[in-house]
Amino acid sequence: MSMKRIVVIGGSAAGPKAAAKARRMDEQAEVVIIQKDPDLSMASCGYPYYVGGFFDDRNMLLSTPAGIVRDPKFYLNAKAIEARTSTEVTAIDRTTRTVSLKSMVTGEESVLEYDKLIVATGSTPKMPPVPGIELKGITTLQSMADADFLRKIRDEKKVRNAVIIGGGLIGIETCEALQLAGIEITVIEMLPQLLTFLDWDLAKIVENHVRSKSANVITDNGIAAFLGENGVLTGVKLANGTELECELAVVAIGVAPNVKLARAAGIEIGTTGGIAVNEFMQTSDPDIYAAGDCVETTHRITGKKVLAPYGDLANLQGRVAGENAVMGNTVTFPGTIQTGICKVFDFSAGSTGLSESAARKLGYENITTVINASPDKPGFMNGELLVTKLVADKKTGKILGAQCVGPGNVSRQIAQWAFALQGGLTVEDVVNSDLPYAPPFSLAIDHGIASAHLMQNKMKGRLKGITPRQVKEKLDSGENPFILDVRGPDEYEQIRLGIGETLIPLGALRKRLSELPQDKDREIVTYCKISLRGYEAALVLEANGWNKVTVMEGGIAAWPYSREK
Repeated sequence: MSMKRIVVIGGSAAGPKAAAKARRMDEQAEVVIIQKDPDLSMASCGYPYYVGGFFDDRNMLLSTPAGIVRDPKFYLNAKAIEARTSTEVTAIDRTTRTVSLKSMVTGEESVLEYDKLIVATGSTPKMPPVPGIELKGITTLQSMADADFLRKIRDEKKVRNAVIIGGGLIGIETCEALQLAGIEITVIEMLPQLLTFLDWDLAKIVENHVRSKSANVITDNGIAAFLGENGVLTGVKLANGTELECELAVVAIGVAPNVKLARAAGIEIGTTGGIAVNEFMQTSDPDIYAAGDCVETTHRITGKKVLAPYGDLANLQGRVAGENAVMGNTVTFPGTIQTGICKVFDFSAGSTGLSESAARKLGYENITTVINASPDKPGFMNGELLVTKLVADKKTGKILGAQCVGPGNVSRQIAQWAFALQGGLTVEDVVNSDLPYAPPFSLAIDHGIASAHLMQNKMKGRLKGITPRQVKEKLDSGENPFILDVRGPDEYEQIRLGIGETLIPLGALRKRLSELPQDKDREIVTYCKISLRGYEAALVLEANGWNKVTVMEGGIAAWPYSREK
């Protein structure tokens, strides 16, 4: 009989997972969860969908897959874990190996001894340091209380205008939730784009989709002040002086690790601001482990320390911390490649590894990228569009990152690339991947494999690509490339860019070469709907002597700017 006491601070994601794993590893140990909030094991990533009315039973956020609410009674009866809710840990004494407790209900104080301690204190929402932040009507979406507040607003239908401060994951998910309630939404983002885990090329496609759902988006602008009357929010003032009326503001500008307890106890805090842990999730104190949003972790591609406040990682880290607290340091958490995904109305947007912009900021110069637009499955099975951007090391072919957006099955694509990254695969490793295929699920050559084929062609010099953004920049700067649209006339009449393009269908191209610039050094940009025909057209032109032919990657499907029709 071990008679070991494992105390876990925090009852959201990492904490309960750590406690449950500790119990499974040692039936005799005493396991105690201390949770400041009244709820336990909250599915916090589900808050926007509760607010948006995707489901109405609040308890679903707190329940097991079998529908049992994970309250203190459940933990005691099902897992023999004591869960003390509405109880705050006010201090950690490493010398006596005790934690000081205070009841949030009665104010009663007590002390609890531990043999091993697991810190899972989560994160705290960042708030803009501007006037009016205390006004009623300003909230975050970090807690069950926040979700309850926003759900009440949705159900009462009294709020007409709301602003979302921040265009990241939570901001965009909250935008959809409130827009579904009939509220007029404006998303305000200080940076030039939404969803900064994406490169601008793909983020702009997502922004256009958000706008198509009648939500206003303002980028390159921040909040200067919240405006109000009699203590109640009435509007916001932007950094450029613009004032917007609103009765609700949701702040979603990110989170900071909650390390107050750990710092006060003398536990080492890392360079990112999160608790420093080793691969065993062990802190600078060998008797104390930490997991979840409060810790920093290692980026598996760069080797640098990063913050990765994701619910899935919190559970994985908690599992490692719980086992090691009981068994000794026998299992490890290797770090993150920062894989993420979010729902954006009828779109999804996901990424894994490094974006092009992130790679260049980190000093990666020898990289190449490619954009692929194609369906997730055949048209006769109602395939939906995907736009993927792949990043790879030009010299080694090693995959560094992937992004994908669109109405198609983004999750499958990002999952495939995440495993490729974790396996250290190269483009050549992926081009002949043996993936499951049937028309209800994918194309014969899966979208992801096709992306690898494009990258392979680009690395071998067969595909000379240019992004839609680069094409637009050329035109805006006064350059005059010959723009060749090789779709059919019906497609052209249905939708076209209106950038001075010339239409010559691919099937007629070989017979109409005389209509192209006869200066073989004139730059020609070819494209079609997704630029498969654009690539074939470029090969025809190169074979006939034109020297500067590029293919607009992703074609019209990846064009993020306005069109003629």
